[in-house]
Amino acid sequence: MKTRAADDIAVVIPTVGREILRESLERIARGDLLPARLIIADQGGALPFDEWARELEPLGLLLQVIRNQATGRSAAVNAGVRHATTRFVAITDDDCMAAPDWLARMADRLRAAPDAIVSGRVDTVGDEPNVDTVTSRAERRVTRPSLTFDPMSGGNVGFSLDTYEKVGPFDEHPSVRAAEDGDWAYRALRRAVPIIYAPEVRVAHASWRDEEQRRERYRTYGLSQAGFYGKHIRRGDAFMALRAVTNTLRATRRWARGVVRGDSEARMNGAAYVLNFIPGVIAGLRHETGDA
Repeated sequence: MKTRAADDIAVVIPTVGREILRESLERIARGDLLPARLIIADQGGALPFDEWARELEPLGLLLQVIRNQATGRSAAVNAGVRHATTRFVAITDDDCMAAPDWLARMADRLRAAPDAIVSGRVDTVGDEPNVDTVTSRAERRVTRPSLTFDPMSGGNVGFSLDTYEKVGPFDEHPSVRAAEDGDWAYRALRRAVPIIYAPEVRVAHASWRDEEQRRERYRTYGLSQAGFYGKHIRRGDAFMALRAVTNTLRATRRWARGVVRGDSEARMNGAAYVLNFIPGVIAGLRHETGDA
């Protein structure tokens, strides 16, 4: 039986105004557990939120729309979290579809480990190749950074407001604009905040990008990932220098494997990370130091 609303967890969704958000909201509204409030941090300004709120209110879903003038996902997430008044916050994206038990399982995990960050699986539905999402079915509890990546997906993550205060806001600097989640996870682990990867906490990323859009997205990822490296290298982080080398070698192998096997997606992805490494690192090295 559905609990109409949990009083200790809110959901934040950043959006640039994609219509697919309507389906994402309906999935949450029909889930096993409703949030105390669903906060939409909108940077688009064109969606009919008043109409949607009226349609979803009978299902028990209460919408709060925050008009965010700043650009970038980090700015939207930070704005949404700042408006939360519950103990916990769960974040997903406007093109992610929550499983029916997503919020219930997220809430259970957070209540059991309130000092940890909880993240879960992000499957892919549709024709878009699954290259950068996390689909492992093995649970993990991570307490220190990895040489490759830390298991936190920004489209499926939850934490307490106390944890958010401890780690600090998501970095809004342009040099890390598409690596904000990895940066936040890294900073959390450096501050002794564990990350729990819970595979039963599931969302699905909806396919909507064509090949050219994916190519541009990989380019942005490559620049931002390298910017993330450069930011921390500037701060004297020798481990990050080693991580940068490790992941660039892995991207080079992915590029080569894509060429040899005729895998255009692996080729595009690997090339984007390798070719944008130097300009991205330079941008990150220019990142001014601060709390983020």
